[in-house]
Amino acid sequence: MATVPTTEPQTIRAGDFITWLKTLSDYPADAGWALVYTLINGSTKLTINAAASGADHLVSVAAGTSAAYAAGSYTWMARVTKGAEIYTVDTGSLTIQPNLAALTTFDGRSHAKVMVEAIEAAIQGRASSVQLRMAINNRSIEYLSPTELIKWLSFYRAEVAKEAQAETIRKTGANPRNIGVRCTRV
Repeated sequence: MATVPTTEPQTIRAGDFITWLKTLSDYPADAGWALVYTLINGSTKLTINAAASGADHLVSVAAGTSAAYAAGSYTWMARVTKGAEIYTVDTGSLTIQPNLAALTTFDGRSHAKVMVEAIEAAIQGRASSVQLRMAINNRSIEYLSPTELIKWLSFYRAEVAKEAQAETIRKTGANPRNIGVRCTRV
């Protein structure tokens, strides 16, 4: 079995078992403090109760429960309660990724990648009606001039490059833009 993480996750996947251990020395679980996480986005609010694990708080979400979680970006707040006392102990954000096993279709491309493909297709004269109706600054792609299309293509290509760099950093922990330098005395 894997080691239980001691920090809140930045990304979780709907349909997975989710767990982490939270240590709050000022609010130990064995002293009667209860920890509750509230996650919220524009349309969904989720509540996750932690269980006592000695002095620590063990957060666990069953796979069946998380399967019902809607994918998206969430802001979370962790609060402890004991009687009438309530304190916010931490806040943050996380992303819930969709349960791919439960989906029949899925487009995992980012907005920037979708826009690059649509603009390239429009420039080449092979854009679909859906691509032509996509809007940039409240103007459909079909009504943008060639100069504007090229400007927006450059913008979205830069966004795709930033996404690729962020993904490389996430996977390797190394920034590809950093150059290692070693100096030695002669």
